[in-house]
Amino acid sequence: MCFRTKNNKTFKQLEDRFKARFLIPEWYTLDIFNAFTFPVTPVIANDRNDAIQAFSWGLIPPWAKDTNIRKSTLNARLETLDQKPSFKPSLSKRCLVLADGFYEWKWLDPKGKSKQKYLLTLPDDKAFAFAGLWNTWTNRNTGETLNTYTIITTAANDLMSEIHNTKKRMPVILSPEAESDWLNGGELVMQNDLLQAVPSE
Repeated sequence: MCFRTKNNKTFKQLEDRFKARFLIPEWYTLDIFNAFTFPVTPVIANDRNDAIQAFSWGLIPPWAKDTNIRKSTLNARLETLDQKPSFKPSLSKRCLVLADGFYEWKWLDPKGKSKQKYLLTLPDDKAFAFAGLWNTWTNRNTGETLNTYTIITTAANDLMSEIHNTKKRMPVILSPEAESDWLNGGELVMQNDLLQAVPSE
């Protein structure tokens, strides 16, 4: 799965890499994002392909009565996207989740009492995009709206099977050439084979 990501690129570096502009640059900070705090992170959604927006991690489907569901919608399994009520309303709402790394823990014993953390990046610490889905949720009591997203995961490749050695899953990282195709309804073309892993504290 994917529950902790990293982004150390400046907003100018992200704008140049993704050929898009921050709608409100002032909100953006370099950080390590923990999914369980539902952070606001940089996203390019298919309603504005030319804009980098601030969306919150943990998808809330439009039908949800409150925000509690997002604890179980941080990630979406590629194999069952069209089968889950949480994700069905968002199948046509695609996004790029911008990052330059993510973290995973390798279990060193069968019960996971001893673990080694790894940082996964692309060569030269390049920025990349996770494939995601997004939607807008409206609070029925206040009328406030919230844009949220989920990161799509797939079966682990050889490297990630060694590291994420319990569930053997990994996030879908798009190749740069496939990013606009994904936003416009095309198929997933992954770049997961280029991942590099280094032990991290």
